[in-house]
Amino acid sequence: MKHLHWIVALVGLLLTPGTLPASQQGEAPGPETQIKDHLDGVVRWMRGQQDRATGAYGDATTTAWVLWAMGDSPRRYVAADGFFVRGALDYLLAQQQADGSFSEGDGQELALTRLAARALFTHLDESHTTAYGKALVWLGKNGVSDPLEGLIEATREGDDALRHVRRLMTQANGNHWAKAEADRSALMTTARHTVDLARYEKRFRSSGGDEAPIVPLGPFTAADRDRVLESMHQGARFLVQVAENGKYGAPGQPDAGLTAMVIGGLQSLPEPRGEAVQKIIDEGLVWLAGLQKDDGSIHQGRLANYTTSAAVLALSKSPRAEYQAVVKKAQLFLVNLQADEGEGYSEGDKYYGGIGYGGDERPDLSNLQMALGALHASGLPEDHEAYQRAIKFLERCQNRSESNDISIVSGDVIITSGNDGGAAYYPGNSKAGNITLPDGKEVPRSYGSMTYALLKSFILAGLERDDPRVQAAFEWIQKNYTLDINPGFDTSRDPRAAYQGLFYYFLSMAKALNVMGVEEIEDAEGKQRAWKRELAGRLIALQSKESGSWVNRNSPRWWEGNPVLGTAYALTALGETLR
Repeated sequence: MKHLHWIVALVGLLLTPGTLPASQQGEAPGPETQIKDHLDGVVRWMRGQQDRATGAYGDATTTAWVLWAMGDSPRRYVAADGFFVRGALDYLLAQQQADGSFSEGDGQELALTRLAARALFTHLDESHTTAYGKALVWLGKNGVSDPLEGLIEATREGDDALRHVRRLMTQANGNHWAKAEADRSALMTTARHTVDLARYEKRFRSSGGDEAPIVPLGPFTAADRDRVLESMHQGARFLVQVAENGKYGAPGQPDAGLTAMVIGGLQSLPEPRGEAVQKIIDEGLVWLAGLQKDDGSIHQGRLANYTTSAAVLALSKSPRAEYQAVVKKAQLFLVNLQADEGEGYSEGDKYYGGIGYGGDERPDLSNLQMALGALHASGLPEDHEAYQRAIKFLERCQNRSESNDISIVSGDVIITSGNDGGAAYYPGNSKAGNITLPDGKEVPRSYGSMTYALLKSFILAGLERDDPRVQAAFEWIQKNYTLDINPGFDTSRDPRAAYQGLFYYFLSMAKALNVMGVEEIEDAEGKQRAWKRELAGRLIALQSKESGSWVNRNSPRWWEGNPVLGTAYALTALGETLR
């Protein structure tokens, strides 16, 4: 227990969303460190105000502001992301007159054309170039050389910028700026403030100091069941020590997503678990169930899908009957969250069938595999159409041109599918970067954690294990089998890159290979690998001998610098090796 205060302080530090730049170090981090998270919710709110029939967000002026805001938001939404952008662009372009101006018949052509030109510039592509050019010509004839001038105030600097951002953030009414949602100006005001805040997001983003040197993972030996159980008990003792009445997070600030992941990790410990561990599990489940919203989601205002999915995975393991209704209600929320016709998507849209965080508008494979795991655990019927829709998104994440139809124009580059069978983060995008082909086209790099997520998701969605899409993913896994890094990243520029998401990779591996139903896999050299015993040995070798926790010492990205989450991942993965 002598190290408990240090551990709690570390957890609190690592859970802080960001820190101030060097000029403000020493002050307590304020809301300015959460601009990106806040604007995710704002975009979600704005999207909910769209007229699905016309694509408009109120009138043309407000629509132009919303388009500008979505394009400049930290996630840079574009037309290909879905109808919430594409439909609005179509509506705005329909207001352009033959002379190039934009008009709604109210005599405000000059103001609207300036704003429309700026919105089009944010979303400029080949299909909008002519309209944008005509608007600029019309503006030039009417004495406007810079459409942006006067639309938004100059960017502030220093302490003035900090005060300005903090004022805007604290004035927000949840995910919008207005005293009441019935306020007709709420949408335009929200869009304007989004454009304003987005300019400061990078400035106040977390800034770190010099990175520690890379720590080689070192050798390990395959582990048997007794060693695994001993290791899991040590990890569980660490998690019991840092719990606050079954909840986890910074001191006094419990986090539902982290708590759900930890409870799931503790549930991986075979019964009987011991009184202290079971008490934490029971308290955590009660708290999570109590967070459920009317729509079935379980969260604290952010990461709705990820948190709900993690909570369902934990709650569904409990034998207590009262949680069954909670799980079923959450199941409906997850199904409704999917990018489908009800959300304004069609099968031709590249994100069709996907699921994102629930607070942003860009589905990804990581979130989808979490949701599919939760839906499967919740008892969603195997023939449910949500699984069939998911397969289309999964295909577009896989580098297999026979089943992947993506062709994305990004500037002067065309992003298309590769053919190695592995997977990227979402269609056309990989956290591991892109590979440039001889013809100039680019292919998103396949990497380990997402390829395991793809394999598991294909099977949970109903594909047979001998399906060519499943086999292509499994072949990539065999060729790239390793317990030293998260394979697929280009390490020529950043040797640390391959350690990103390492524990997530281990967890994805364990779950996917169990779903695949294999006890051994053949690596690139033709050697049969008993992956369960090897993975267990690797994890045990990485465990802190002092605290019993796990932390990714080479890359804190994606929260793996947090020993609580690292330990939750490790316990769940070790539990999979016992199956």
